This record gives sequence, structure tokens and C-alpha cells, in this order.
Amino acid sequence: MGTTADRLATAYFDAIEALCRVTPKGWYAERGTARAGITHAGLASLNGVFALTTDPDLESLDALAIEVARQIPHWSIMVRGAAGEPVVDLAARHGLRERSVMPFLACATDDIVFRPVSTQQALVRRVGAAENDTYTDALTESFEAPEGSFGPLMGGAVLDTDGITGYLAEESDRPVGTALGMLNSGVIGVFNIGVVPSARGRGLGRTLTETVLRDGIAAGANAAYLHTSPMGRPLYESMGFVLVENWTMFTAR
Repeated sequence: MGTTADRLATAYFDAIEALCRVTPKGWYAERGTARAGITHAGLASLNGVFALTTDPDLESLDALAIEVARQIPHWSIMVRGAAGEPVVDLAARHGLRERSVMPFLACATDDIVFRPVSTQQALVRRVGAAENDTYTDALTESFEAPEGSFGPLMGGAVLDTDGITGYLAEESDRPVGTALGMLNSGVIGVFNIGVVPSARGRGLGRTLTETVLRDGIAAGANAAYLHTSPMGRPLYESMGFVLVENWTMFTAR
């Protein structure tokens, strides 16, 4: 692949740091090899404590977990790979007993399988901070999330920040899909790929993903990563992505 799991994981955590530092009300901290970030979105996966390495620093994770739990009710602990019993016990002490697997996929940009450019790609355009409300509404609908779930996540200057690019897919001037690209250290991260229920099954998810990747490559990226759901995994694997690691996330039940 021409890259390493550590490099890709670091790029992901650096992207989370960048987002937490620019999103309104965001908070970020580091301790040892653990990191913590709060966006104040209503989703636990967007507020949490993270282990940067595959050998979690339990003391640092615990200290940051205390800080995060003081600030927000919905949060998570995320570690790379399968969680050992010490991590399971630590999460349980903080009330996080629900465990889920997060496949972390990646590829070298030379290995990405793109479709020929089609007229459908004209449906996707970049958006800036002036349209953050429109973007957030489309993101909420695409992920079928309760209203307000994403809170201030994409507010303020997020969509005008260097290295962060938002995209909307539109049909008849109506937003029908979202994407977000986050570029750092020569790696492009693919986030927020979602399509509203009425527009699914037409290849828009792939179009959005390809747009993020093409722009990332044009900006100098030589590798890409993303987290995927079981439903989206076959699509990404058909594009050249492969499983790098399964991460584990703990949330409250």
C-alpha cells in the first residue's frame, strides 16, 4: 500500500484534533499517547477519548475520560484493534459498556479505482461556511439522525478552514447528499458520506467519495482512509480500499 497503519491512524487523529479546534465550542487535549476531543454534537462517536497507539496508555485514557465525562453526557472511548480486558474494565468504570467494531479502511491513491468522469459528478459542489446550516440539515437527513444531532459540529469557520472541504450533492437544486474531506500530512480522510433515502441506489455515494478523493489527490495526497459501516464496505472495497485495522468503540447503553 505504500503506507502504514500508524501513519493513517495518526492522520485520522490529527483530523479530529483539527476539527475540535475549529468547531464552535470544541475542546481538545492530549496526555501521553491518549487524545481527547469534544465537538458538542449529540453523537457519542463525535466526542471521545482515543488511544493513538495499539498499546493503550490506560492511565492517560482514564484521566482524559474523567475530563470528557465532566463536560458532555454522550461520549465514547476508542482504541485501535481489539480491546483487551484492562480497556474493557476501564470503559465499564466510566459507564461505557456497549462495544462496537469500527472497520478502518485505507489505500494508496495509486490503487484507487475511479469510474470514468460522468455528468453525474456535476451534481457535487464544494460548500463554504456561509452554507453550514444547509450542509448540516443535509447531513442530518442523509444519516437519518434526529434533528440537532450534529449540533454546532459544522458551524463557525469549519467549512472555510484549510484542509477541510465540505461537499453537497444536489438534484433540482435540493441537497441530497454530503461529504467531507480532511487533508493532512499527505493523507486524505473521507468523512460524512451520506445520501438522503429518496436518492439512494443511484451511485451518489460513490460519486461523493470519488470527488473527495480526486480533490485530495490534486492537493497532494498519496493515501486515503475512512471508517465504514457494513452497508458501505463493499462499495469502498470495490474502489480499492482494504481493511487496515478493526477499531473498538465503547459507548453507554
